[in-house]
Amino acid sequence: MAEPRRAPGRPRDTSINERALAATRELLVQRGFDATTIQAVAEHSGVHASAIYRRWPSRIELIEEATFPGLSPLSVRPTGDLRRDLRRFIRAYLAAFGAPAARAAAAGLFAHSQTSNRPRPPEMLLRVSARPQFQDILRAAPTGTVDPTVDPDDVFDMLLGAVLTRTLLSTVTARNRPVERTVEMILRILRPLDGPPI
Repeated sequence: MAEPRRAPGRPRDTSINERALAATRELLVQRGFDATTIQAVAEHSGVHASAIYRRWPSRIELIEEATFPGLSPLSVRPTGDLRRDLRRFIRAYLAAFGAPAARAAAAGLFAHSQTSNRPRPPEMLLRVSARPQFQDILRAAPTGTVDPTVDPDDVFDMLLGAVLTRTLLSTVTARNRPVERTVEMILRILRPLDGPPI
């Protein structure tokens, strides 16, 4: 049997993505959002700027993917136990937003989103969003535990607000068991009006 033919030219360097992403995270923590430019990432990572631009059209997309790469599928795979799945999802989400690079990038990314009028490609938004995993959890929940009239996107947006508040802002009051309190809040929103407690 003949060997499959390889395309001519040099083999693709699979380490470029991770080197650029790691350098981006390091620069955000060490120098801040404004100093994390494509040129600075290129110098810090040893990856040529043109190779970075081929993968990310701007520094914003690079920073987003470096700091909010979505959640590990293994950490949030639905089991069908809604309470347990929400708890795991919220813990993973809090950890993602609480990482030093994410905290360093959040304000700059938010400011950019408020001033940019360039539409974002949907595939880029999905790469950095945990919305699909949240919807998977709701689909896996036992019948009758999630009100079918509740919009999952609205619930996710509320959850995102709670996560951002807990990780990026100083809380005025100390709360015991913040993850459990957030789980309870989301379960109350999702519960059918005539359904049993979850």
